[in-house]
Amino acid sequence: MKIRTNQFGVIEFDSNIIIKFESGILGFEKLKDYLLIKVNNNDIFWLNSIEEPEIGFPMISLRLIDDYYPREKDHDAFGIVVMNHDILKITVNLKAPVYINQTTKSGYQKILDSDKYPVKYNLFNG
Repeated sequence: MKIRTNQFGVIEFDSNIIIKFESGILGFEKLKDYLLIKVNNNDIFWLNSIEEPEIGFPMISLRLIDDYYPREKDHDAFGIVVMNHDILKITVNLKAPVYINQTTKSGYQKILDSDKYPVKYNLFNG
């Protein structure tokens, strides 16, 4: 299979690496099939829609930010990153993590019921 993404151009992939989101991502509930793309040795992953390849979410493993971030059985927690030209304005959403099981190729997003985790957490401090 092939898709043309905004970030990476044409990507070829096998259907067995597609990650299924039964409920989609908040605001994108109709999109269910994604690729999880890791670029080189960068800490940023991309969750790219297959149905609408121009839609991709930069993400970071939340274990890099908080060793005690809430776990979900057999799923890795990722935060969606909001990019900005000013590095000090780049934020990550800790309130609504994306949980992915790379073995079963399944994922979901969850809103945490805790004031400890903000929607806009500054990824870099000046």
